[in-house]
Amino acid sequence: MSTLPVGLRTLAIVQAGGAGSRMDVLTRERAKPALPFAGTHALVDFPLSTLAASGVADVWVAVQYQSSTLDTYLAGGRPWDLDRTHGGFRRLTPEQGSGPAEEDGFSHGNADGLFRLREEILAFDPDVLLVLSADHVFSADLRPMVSRHLERGAECTMLTAEIGVQEAAHNMVVHTRADGRVSRVDYKPGSTGTGTVAVEIFLYDPAVLVAELERLRADLHRDDGDGEDTGLGDFGEHLVPALVQRGQVYADPLPGYWKDVGRPQAYLQAHRDLLTGRVDVFDHPGRPVLGPGVPDPPAWCGDEAQVAGSMLAPGSRVRGTVRRSVLGPRVEVQAGAVVEDSVLLSDVVVEAGAVVRTAVLDEGVVVGRGARVGETPAGTRLSDEAITLVGRDSHISRDARIAAGARLEPGTTA
Repeated sequence: MSTLPVGLRTLAIVQAGGAGSRMDVLTRERAKPALPFAGTHALVDFPLSTLAASGVADVWVAVQYQSSTLDTYLAGGRPWDLDRTHGGFRRLTPEQGSGPAEEDGFSHGNADGLFRLREEILAFDPDVLLVLSADHVFSADLRPMVSRHLERGAECTMLTAEIGVQEAAHNMVVHTRADGRVSRVDYKPGSTGTGTVAVEIFLYDPAVLVAELERLRADLHRDDGDGEDTGLGDFGEHLVPALVQRGQVYADPLPGYWKDVGRPQAYLQAHRDLLTGRVDVFDHPGRPVLGPGVPDPPAWCGDEAQVAGSMLAPGSRVRGTVRRSVLGPRVEVQAGAVVEDSVLLSDVVVEAGAVVRTAVLDEGVVVGRGARVGETPAGTRLSDEAITLVGRDSHISRDARIAAGARLEPGTTA
């Protein structure tokens, strides 16, 4: 097992601040990194567990949208052994009055977020800065990537994955030369002929990064009419293309499973992958996916229950039929109810005779007797429009019909 060089100062920033608007009703009342995955984990567990397993002790988590929904869960970094007297875990939130106008309040993208932290990054004086997103499912030992980054004298190393070209069109597409150097990136191109994408895990030379951010800010700076905006936006808009032009950006393939689950289709598909054995993130004893424990009893199935190709979190109780689905903690599926191809978050109740298909039901949802939620999509290709999303604490009345692709806001009675 590789180790980081003795004395190497490594800092990681996990960017967990986005509003997650593409997840619609599921992120109305929570930060997207707090969204559950596989029943007992949250998306933020994956970058934090990866950093813990990679020996990175100084980790800053940048939050802004619905940050309180992450506070209790993060627990000062304790579940990932990042709570310590000197260094370790640090939570970063937007501030007012801490500097120039363009540094106040919410950031306008992940590159803009780094610009606002540039003085603190320089004060920490790391040899390597790692920047990770918090809405992806993956597991990795980053130490070999750090070593290659240093050996190459890279200004930036971006980790990449190979995915289908249709999904790649929603990401940053990466073109490389034979020596691994990046020749071009296409940011969310709409269509592409290659499936090599950046997985939003970046290793930076901190001095080069800050200098390039400041240069770009001087070129792009504008007043957006509601405070100041640096114009930097997301990584793929200006920062990464500018670094690529400098000629010292490398691509390093990320081994194993990776998926950006920031859209309903991708979120449900990742759970489908989990149930068919394609997700390997839980298969590494040396780097377990850590998180706060779930203090519930084991799942229970009644004599009449039929469960196939599914995962049941602690505290769930099943008397009905569950197929190709993931049930979160304390979910109840009553006798005669059917749940298929769906993800049910914690404390959902599906009453007797109800049917739930190709849907994601948020915490505390109650599906009344005989109700029908969603439909099995035609064909094999999954789309956002085929998935029914039901917001937190909604109540679906007895015998109600919720159409495929419907979006129910939190607290809805239908």
